[in-house]
Amino acid sequence: MASEEEIKKRLQQRMQAQMQSSMQEQAQSQAQQQQMEEMLKTVMSQILDRKAQERLSNLKLVKPELAMQLGVYLAQLFQSGQLRERITDEQLVTILRKLTEKRETKIRRK
Repeated sequence: MASEEEIKKRLQQRMQAQMQSSMQEQAQSQAQQQQMEEMLKTVMSQILDRKAQERLSNLKLVKPELAMQLGVYLAQLFQSGQLRERITDEQLVTILRKLTEKRETKIRRK
């Protein structure tokens, strides 16, 4: 039979191994997130004019998930060739309105 100390050591080693693996996974996901953000930033600098970039930066501070959704949407449009010129601030506002309209849920009572 294993003594209590051996059992405690095994348990501690197992917990340390699990902790290290979860930390590695977290580091990998953070690296992927940063890489994706850098790619989006590069694409946004190509397709947005300066005022639109400023608006997107402000949006990131207030609503980061909406800014990410907008960035992915614009990147998809860019990659598919649907954007032929830089997006102005007014166009960006219009796109933002359309995205937020899609997210709103309307409840009607009869």
